[in-house]
Amino acid sequence: MTTINSLSGLERWDTEDKVPEKNNGALTQEDFFALLTQQLAFQDPTKPVENDQMIAQMTNFTMADGISSLNKNFQSFADSMSSNQALQASSLVGRSVLVPSDQMVFNGQDLSRGIIDFEQRATNVKVRIERPNGELVQTVTIPEVQAGKFDFVWDGTNANEEPMEPGVYNIKVEANIGGENQSMPALVYAPVSSVSLGQSGKGITLNLVGLGAFKLADVKEISYG
Repeated sequence: MTTINSLSGLERWDTEDKVPEKNNGALTQEDFFALLTQQLAFQDPTKPVENDQMIAQMTNFTMADGISSLNKNFQSFADSMSSNQALQASSLVGRSVLVPSDQMVFNGQDLSRGIIDFEQRATNVKVRIERPNGELVQTVTIPEVQAGKFDFVWDGTNANEEPMEPGVYNIKVEANIGGENQSMPALVYAPVSSVSLGQSGKGITLNLVGLGAFKLADVKEISYG
């Protein structure tokens, strides 16, 4: 009697005939058509696969493959855009940009400049310049401001018109709007010292002198000075 060694057959399958893993188990286009061929070969002759079912399967795979390719192309496009954006941002080094901040930098020579954006008329506007410890240095009072952007400057002196040392100072803005005293956000100009890139070229930030890192999207205006 002839016997079949099933165990040895399994061993040969495991060691010799095993299909190597590719693409981390993901089905490729070749795998799809191989499965489709097997499906057609072993279909019930009395109940063959309808044409619309076959077309639907092929369409679904084509769409999935197309979306995958589109994602790869879009990622490549995004990386290219990030590189171009970084190159453009590097041209800002040495120039001043306008960003939202509650601090402003005095370099000991130039005027420190900023902007307050009022949505409506305001009165008794006070711009307070303070040391980092909260000590009041100077208060600039504007009796009335119309709606819109209002430019303000600080010459680096205190209330006695004595020059202050260079450094970073806090800025607070208060105004009477519609009969109520409110705190207002300020925008300040600061020079760009360098440009930093995040991981994979994403997350471009501008490093401003004295103020630290700001996102490129936070920049409201670019100035030559």
